[in-house]
Amino acid sequence: MILIENDSAMRALGARLASVCPDRCVIYLVGELGTGKSTLARGFLHALGHEGAVRSPTYTLVEPYELPTRHVYHLDLYRLADPEELEFLGLRDWLDQDAVLLVEWPQKGEGVLPHADLVIEINYDGSARQVYLQANTEFGQQIIKTLADVDQN
Repeated sequence: MILIENDSAMRALGARLASVCPDRCVIYLVGELGTGKSTLARGFLHALGHEGAVRSPTYTLVEPYELPTRHVYHLDLYRLADPEELEFLGLRDWLDQDAVLLVEWPQKGEGVLPHADLVIEINYDGSARQVYLQANTEFGQQIIKTLADVDQN
């Protein structure tokens, strides 16, 4: 468990995650409204070189980012009516390339979304947040191990 005290620390965690994430990876961001999922994604994207605003794609469902080092798709499925809508948005095309998928509210895409390499669960802890990392694949295990090594140095 990682204790995050504020938005700045959540963005920093996102940046550290970006520094160890492979070019092809699926990351689920799980937590209640307002826990910091989009804030973590913002830190991730800025660390990879995105200079503009990073908004939660609540209404667009997906925001693509073509960055110097990789492609990232930030999905917010909170308003997804049917998981099959992901097919119309181009999910298969994203999976056919080296890309990172950051997926908020992944349970809304259940049955259509690929399995996560890494699940990041964020919970309220007063004004702070508790962040749990769960690896579901070898990629996910490697991310957690490398992240721990980076944090120790």
